[in-house]
Amino acid sequence: MVVPGAVAALTALAVAGCSSGSSSSSATSAGAGAAGAASGAAAPAGANQLQADYQKVIADVLPSVVQITTATGLGSGIVYDDKGDIVTNAHVVGTATTFTVTLANSTKPLDAALVASYPDSDLAVIKLSSPPGGLKPATFGDSGKVQLGQITLAMGSPLGLSSSVTEGIVSATGRTVSEPNSPGSPGAVIGNMVQTSAAINPGNSGGALVNLDSQVIGINTLAATEPETNGAAAPGIGFAIPASTVTNIANQLIKDGKVTNSGRAALGITARTYFDQNFRPAGAVVVAVAAGGPADSAGIQVGDVITKVGDTPVDSLNSLTTALASLTPGAKTTVGYTRDGRDQTAEVTLGTLQTP
Repeated sequence: MVVPGAVAALTALAVAGCSSGSSSSSATSAGAGAAGAASGAAAPAGANQLQADYQKVIADVLPSVVQITTATGLGSGIVYDDKGDIVTNAHVVGTATTFTVTLANSTKPLDAALVASYPDSDLAVIKLSSPPGGLKPATFGDSGKVQLGQITLAMGSPLGLSSSVTEGIVSATGRTVSEPNSPGSPGAVIGNMVQTSAAINPGNSGGALVNLDSQVIGINTLAATEPETNGAAAPGIGFAIPASTVTNIANQLIKDGKVTNSGRAALGITARTYFDQNFRPAGAVVVAVAAGGPADSAGIQVGDVITKVGDTPVDSLNSLTTALASLTPGAKTTVGYTRDGRDQTAEVTLGTLQTP
């Protein structure tokens, strides 16, 4: 289960602090001999350099991260260009069309209006009504170069605490995540997400996940939750929409006000969950096939029940959507299905999900 990071605006917040003990430094200072002294001298130099790297990234990128407030809550956003366009999550804007935006270097709220939203990828763009001079657009990195173990900084307004920064690493790449379907979330299924151990809390949504080259590698979107603890956040498991998806969708929303190329794989069918004789979900039944589309070209017909995509079992429409979200248009995959009670397979070259 996952929860998006938008949060209701807070009027007050109690914060408890803690400090680590000094046992580590005491043990180091207790070391005797030249080797111990050399070891003790080297560690602070490395730590100081890493600290300087962090501070440089924060100085470079934090001015590009804003706080977005709606009538019902708040989230974060990233300055996309010097014309006042700001990219954020669709679940941050919700159904609102007007917003107030607070820049990192200002306490004066600025008016903004919705450009367009694309809930299928949980992305949206808003625009400042009167962009001030000196806006600093963020630099977006190459998602294909994101590697496991890279240091990341998550910037945003968790719990309404604007211009906050947390740190972690890239824990995984290529994750496919299903958002909860609720009034505060579009319920999107998003592929190729970046998993990070940097803390992502309510209010971080729409903020920046940044590497040490001061590049945005993703938009902070949601954190995992633990079902056994009634939805409490699972520490250290957060997800960000990759930069390549962000720039692809944002460019279209700014230029055309809509998305015409989703970048998402599709079979070219309309389907629904199929239930077996015991009323258990057992696949996705095809109810319409686009003429000349990928499924049609592969011989898949109305009434076929899809049970597998590649090596991924399919027992519902949602699992079919999730399986396709991890693939890309143009890729070839094997689709398993049943027709008249017989198991069959088809080789399909995937197309692109069409948008309204």
